[in-house]
Amino acid sequence: MVEIIVVGGGHAGCEAAYACARKGHKTLLITSNLKNIADMPCNPHIGGSAKGIVVREIDALGGIMGKIADKTHLQIKMLNSAKGPAVQSLRAQGDKVTYPQEMLKTLESLENLEIKEAMVEDLIVKNNKVEGVILDNNKKNESKIVILTTGTYLKADILVGSTRTRQGPHGEKPSLHLSDKLKEYGFKIIRLKTGTPQRIDKNTIDFSKTREEPGDNKYLTFSFDLEPQYKIEDQVPCHLTYTTEETHRIIRENLNKSSMYGALDDIEGIGPRYCPSIEDKVVRFSDKERHQLFIEPESRYYDDMYLQGFSTSMPPEVQELMVHSLPGFEHAKILKYGYAIEYDAIYPTQLKASLETKVLENLYTAGQINGTSGYEEAACQGLMAGINASLKLEGKEPLVLKRNEAYIGVLIDDLITKGIRDPYRLLTSRAEFRLLLRSDNADQRLRRHGYEVGLIDEEQINRLNQKEKEINSCLEWCIEQKLKITKEIAEKFIERNFIVPNATLTFEQLLSRPEINIEFLEQFQEFPFDDEIKEQVEIFLKYRGYIEKSYKEAEKLLKLEKKQIPEGIDYDKIKNIASEARQKLKEVRPTTIAQAIRISGVNPSDISILSVYLKKEYGKNE
Repeated sequence: MVEIIVVGGGHAGCEAAYACARKGHKTLLITSNLKNIADMPCNPHIGGSAKGIVVREIDALGGIMGKIADKTHLQIKMLNSAKGPAVQSLRAQGDKVTYPQEMLKTLESLENLEIKEAMVEDLIVKNNKVEGVILDNNKKNESKIVILTTGTYLKADILVGSTRTRQGPHGEKPSLHLSDKLKEYGFKIIRLKTGTPQRIDKNTIDFSKTREEPGDNKYLTFSFDLEPQYKIEDQVPCHLTYTTEETHRIIRENLNKSSMYGALDDIEGIGPRYCPSIEDKVVRFSDKERHQLFIEPESRYYDDMYLQGFSTSMPPEVQELMVHSLPGFEHAKILKYGYAIEYDAIYPTQLKASLETKVLENLYTAGQINGTSGYEEAACQGLMAGINASLKLEGKEPLVLKRNEAYIGVLIDDLITKGIRDPYRLLTSRAEFRLLLRSDNADQRLRRHGYEVGLIDEEQINRLNQKEKEINSCLEWCIEQKLKITKEIAEKFIERNFIVPNATLTFEQLLSRPEINIEFLEQFQEFPFDDEIKEQVEIFLKYRGYIEKSYKEAEKLLKLEKKQIPEGIDYDKIKNIASEARQKLKEVRPTTIAQAIRISGVNPSDISILSVYLKKEYGKNE
């Protein structure tokens, strides 16, 4: 018998199915179209600000997005490399042909995984417990657990100008009834929307009027396990252009023709705040003379170029005028017009931290069905849902990552505690402890969790142990190594406009100075360690004070996380709590005081009253 059914073959579904099968559970992945496995219907890149750190976290836990991206990308770079390590993040330009192919090949190699083409329209539910799915032909598939990763396919509508067409991103048939069934089971269903720009024929763009954006000239990988799979000189460039005043004039004069601005009067969905349409940008930021647009290749195997930043729901004839107003696009041929897509999702406060739903036992949800946007946000949820579904079958406690452990922990906690208004996107600013949640240390933060749940093997954990041993050795070496300031060495400091030390200092002391780095010190003494080890040590010594402060703040949070709130608490019995706080506490049903504090609408005075009540009634939080 199948133990776990995963519904949907996008980035969330692939990670969920992979995790379940790798952990030895008989898994069935049901997707409406095999050709859409790990599809990238929108932007063809993996990673980006904060998101690139998530991809490394997925890899550290034993997921596959990073490995597939490393094997198939067109170019890769480290964003914000001139800024501090807390905001540095990898971004790779994906190949829309080879990425899905490599993912499907990986999934098909798993002995515990079966993949099936079908459409799920209902669940098998008995006594508020899910026991399988019902297909659109009324055939039943039983299982112990179901993971829904339906993406944007629940009652999906494509919106262009004044037209609304019920279909998925590639014109496929959407799921017509599943969200209605979920509503009948007691779920709060919301309507969201997102959009995509035009695809342009590469051969009709005048790239001389744009700026080339190449990949980095050093080798980079998302995965902690793979060597680079590419040649630096073979990377495919992106390009940069800008909107013009003519572009803005065309948009303003045709706003009433946009689906979002009056052409359709029945729009319910709320679009992504941090990835707005070009119409939204022109209206909301009317003081800006121009907006940057990235021209991104979609694959080595065809000539479609993705116009990032130009998402729109204008009718085709207006899109033609808009595109031709851009520098380099005067004679551009549009291969596919931009559109918006509206779809159903569940309100995420109906989820536990494990991503099992509170409404139906043994039902997990992950990805855009939970109100997020982005391939990376979907993939990390799929991985966590797969891990926790497997752990439940094994009679074990779920893996819940804390806010000081991972961006994945921040994302899930935000969803289940704060809910959403628009599609949720990860940002570095959402993390209180972002100096702890860096791209470079994701393996040290999370790999042992992956080992404990069975997705990381002995060889991988041994490599981590060796890496940490070398980091400690490098730190000790820096403490012991001293630099005596001779006349020649002083001149090197003066050449760089550095303050010349007035005494002999250790390398540890020197690296604590903001202006001095290992590259500078290696003029005087070569470091006998790999670049990765040197990077870790330099970050630690440079930011040690801030890192130690972050750890202390995290310890305070962990103390509050230990203050449990009983599952069956009756908030109506707590006197003097504000009515909004009472309503929010009843909706979210936080499991700890720390989670209660993070709920929007629950104030410190409400927390104090709650703490007193818990101490009086349950003897807790003393």
